[in-house]
Amino acid sequence: MLLSTASERVDLPITGMTCVACARRIERKLSRTPGVSSAGVNFATERATVVYDPQATGISQLIEAVREVGYDTTGVARADSIVDDSEQAARQSESQELRRKFLFAAALSLPVLIIAMSHGRIAFLDFPGINYLQLALSTPVVFYSGWQFYRAAWAALRHHTADMNTLIAVGTGAAYLYSVAATIAPSYFSEAASAGAMSGMNGMNNASLPPVYFEAASVIIALILLGRLLESRARGRTGDAIRRLIGLQPKTARVVRDGNEVEVLIEGVVPGDLIVVRPGEKIPVDGIIESGASAVDESMLTGESLPVEKTKNDAVFGATLNKTGSFKFKATKVGKDTALQQIVKLVQDAQGSKAPIARLADVISGIFTPIVIGIALVTFVVWFFVTPEATRFTTALVNAVSVLIIACPCALGLATPTAIMVGTGKGAENGVLIKSGESLEIAHKLQTIVLDKTGTITRGEPVLTDVVTSLESGAWSLESEELLQLAASAEYGSEHPLGAAIVRAAQQRGLTLAEASSFQAAAGHGIEAEVKGHHLLLGNLKLMSERNVIVDGFAERASTLSAAGKTPMFVAVDGRLAGIVSVADEIKPESIEAVAALQRMGLEVVMITGDNRPTAEAVAGEVGIRRVLAEVLPEDKALEIKRLQQDMKLVGMVGDGINDAPALAQADVGIAIGTGTDVAIEAAAITLIRSDLRGVVTAIALSRATIRIIKQNLFWAFIYNVIGIPIAAGLLYPFTGWLLSPIIASAAMSLSSVSVVMNSLRLRRFRAPI
Repeated sequence: MLLSTASERVDLPITGMTCVACARRIERKLSRTPGVSSAGVNFATERATVVYDPQATGISQLIEAVREVGYDTTGVARADSIVDDSEQAARQSESQELRRKFLFAAALSLPVLIIAMSHGRIAFLDFPGINYLQLALSTPVVFYSGWQFYRAAWAALRHHTADMNTLIAVGTGAAYLYSVAATIAPSYFSEAASAGAMSGMNGMNNASLPPVYFEAASVIIALILLGRLLESRARGRTGDAIRRLIGLQPKTARVVRDGNEVEVLIEGVVPGDLIVVRPGEKIPVDGIIESGASAVDESMLTGESLPVEKTKNDAVFGATLNKTGSFKFKATKVGKDTALQQIVKLVQDAQGSKAPIARLADVISGIFTPIVIGIALVTFVVWFFVTPEATRFTTALVNAVSVLIIACPCALGLATPTAIMVGTGKGAENGVLIKSGESLEIAHKLQTIVLDKTGTITRGEPVLTDVVTSLESGAWSLESEELLQLAASAEYGSEHPLGAAIVRAAQQRGLTLAEASSFQAAAGHGIEAEVKGHHLLLGNLKLMSERNVIVDGFAERASTLSAAGKTPMFVAVDGRLAGIVSVADEIKPESIEAVAALQRMGLEVVMITGDNRPTAEAVAGEVGIRRVLAEVLPEDKALEIKRLQQDMKLVGMVGDGINDAPALAQADVGIAIGTGTDVAIEAAAITLIRSDLRGVVTAIALSRATIRIIKQNLFWAFIYNVIGIPIAAGLLYPFTGWLLSPIIASAAMSLSSVSVVMNSLRLRRFRAPI
């Protein structure tokens, strides 16, 4: 979106959100603030992005609008990161507070649960003051650990909405308030309870004590807090990818000023500065080489494993690694204009633009909660007028509380997190790390999987593939091992990855390498050296042409190797062609099996790469991929994902390089190869511990199994309420004379929770498809 000259954009970190309904509430409030043209709140990244007219409103008014709906903000976020220090501190504080409240609730709820489950059968727990003991234990849980639910429910009520907090507050609040009243005035409730309840269903054996439901309040609060604690920890890592990206840039640069080399902070570099880079150093900013030559490892930027030869007038990029030579370059882009900072921005935009995933439980509770409250009120009114005057209030209250307790969201709240906890645990057993429930939810709906080539489909490092000896007239005639021995001996002094692959292959075959002399690298073309008294040239066709080496029909053979995705290098001995050695980034054997399995699952598989089209299509053909996106620049990978998404497709992206990070973040589900860069792993929603594409198949199959379980859980959690609420309201009383006591309601609620947990545990039997 383009901003008008009168508009400004600001990002506000939000604290206190607990569900997607919270994000929608803040978004509506900000959108209605005078001067705001648009507002979006991302629950996943916990940020509000607001476009506003500074002449009509200001930052303080926006912050006040957030606070008016019951949430808070740490102030304006920095433009260069998703999570700055103040945000990180706020999130850590929030997570620690959740942990304290959960531990406090768990410690006090456990004895209350034991008392409730004993039903008076344990002698030392059957005494007249037992309800007061439960009151003393439950009250701190409700008013300390559970207060956030009541506060959020009140905020929702003030804005005429209902969410999961409302259901939690109503259910636990009704159970607690009824239990408090029954504890303080037991005689008033005993008569109604005994009249309306089924025989023998009192909570304690002591007939003078009415049943109480403190455990329904305190245990539910403890369980919900546990789920939110786990969710908070997962969301707290959303800014790690940005911090790692920014950390790649060196802190200082060696700049030539007034004829002297001086070391300055990276912030002090300006366009036009002449910068010196030595072997093994990171390039500080973007620029153009003025003098010198080298091989530069640009894998953090391009994802390609082979270093790029750089000479005068070639472009270099900040945070890439200089491998071999020294050079001087002129700075052209600094600060936020560098390629690295542009990638940071792309990751930020991709993560910030993701719409929050609608949680089915919140949708259900948003509709269900007002209906339940209405049914409870109607139940109270009806029973108040049809019951004898002596017991009308207590009977009406008991039946209304039964409705609220049986509708308590314990099972509804457990339906999704229990399945996700088991599913993510099972994923870890199979080498698939799933960072959040959101990614697990989306993965089952993916229609297209985009695979990066280098390091994902291929191994990511060059290996020797062919040794072609020359048998042409007038050329050296050598056996393949002899040719390889000479080439490896010449390359032994080289630091180039292609040379290293040749040396490694010779050593693996047990060949003895001779000492090379007069070694010299021809930047961008190859090398020359003296080996065993022979003058060797090893390089590309341009090097052979410059040294007048006749290649005859081997140029065609080299073209064939290139078309197959390989890098051919001519070998000349004493001015005559001796053969060709070729190196390639080898395809992982398991990639073929994984691609076939993904296609059997009904997914479209696409390969994306910065390589030229012939090489890309050669690799794609070998693994069975029909659609190829070739010659894609690093900054365009995320755009290609967007184009696929514009075709109404849910897209998964699999990659391992830093250049893949924006695409991983833009995709509906990003999947990083575990052997890849930390940034790619942090930007992705799913990480494969092993460098094996079959893990993608496992992740999607596990997602499908988990979502199937979640839907079953939600069905059973909801059906208990659908069946139980009419019974609790007294639907069967005219026919059977039965009323559902709160004890039975509590038992039904517990049964629904047990069924949900047991159903989730079935995921433990999941087996990886391949």
